[in-house]
Amino acid sequence: MPNLFESTKPETLVAFIGKHFIYTYENGWQYELYVKNDRTIDYRIHSGMVGGRWVRDQLAHIVRLSGDVYKISWDEPTGTTVSVAFNLSTHQIHGVIFFPQWIVQDPKRTVCFQNDHLDLMLKYRDAGPTYPKLVIDEFADVTFTEDCGLNDETVIACPPSELPESFAARRS
Repeated sequence: MPNLFESTKPETLVAFIGKHFIYTYENGWQYELYVKNDRTIDYRIHSGMVGGRWVRDQLAHIVRLSGDVYKISWDEPTGTTVSVAFNLSTHQIHGVIFFPQWIVQDPKRTVCFQNDHLDLMLKYRDAGPTYPKLVIDEFADVTFTEDCGLNDETVIACPPSELPESFAARRS
């Protein structure tokens, strides 16, 4: 069986890999995402329902849809599923997040460095409830983009609370 997270066309992702984005959804939630390599992302959530949460080495499906349009999709240990399309030309994103009911009922349980709490996230996920899922379907504006290269462990290395106050307000 092939590796489910191996990129089928890594050569098409060259312009996308290594990008670091800060973006704000129309609902005001602010996120940060680093495309670490052709199958892994790191991210931080600055505000919103699970603001303060951060994750490293999240396996993801990353594809180029066309031109400057890319899509990243992943399934988290929490049971949350996410799919985000990035249009590099227009600096816009469209994201869909499917939150299981247990997170809707108590979102703060996921506000942590997930990597240090994987067993707990799996326990919460398995205990549920899963349904009904809360679907967040939003557009976002990219306010900051930089190229950081492949596998840079310093891009997302701390929680949002440890960043300088103006960090997420940067513009490019």
